[in-house]
Amino acid sequence: MTSWHLAQLNIARPVAAIDSPQLAEFVAQLDAINALADASPGFVWRLVGSGGNATDIQVADPTILVNMSVWTSPEALFEYVYRTAHVGVMARRREWFERMALSQVLWWIPAGTVPTIDEGLARLARLEEHGPTAEAFTFKRQFGVPGSTKPPTDMRPEPYCV
Repeated sequence: MTSWHLAQLNIARPVAAIDSPQLAEFVAQLDAINALADASPGFVWRLVGSGGNATDIQVADPTILVNMSVWTSPEALFEYVYRTAHVGVMARRREWFERMALSQVLWWIPAGTVPTIDEGLARLARLEEHGPTAEAFTFKRQFGVPGSTKPPTDMRPEPYCV
């Protein structure tokens, strides 16, 4: 029987350059927030560039920042995102990033594998095209591991963060 982990990708388009005064408070929190993730129960892996975070990793659209991580369960990721100091960053994200119709996707991967940025972006595109499915979903409509007959659940993310 395959063991599963939850992969997540989120993207953001900053309102200014990453080294601008407008983003200074966001950048100043990166090390602490990433350390919090690294130490959180259920954390497995996160995308890291040469600067210790993912802000220097380029994708096809150079105006987009990417963040990826892997967790043992949706509950572990949800706890980190909405029940730790990370929620303070989420609450202020409109100061630092443009509003995007879709910025996060979740999907299951076999335990021990590491997702790629291309895979994450493809899952985000799938979510945008088809809505939440077992292959690409959200906290509002979270699907169980592959082969599960459990119906999708609404994990009730904070309304101001969705």
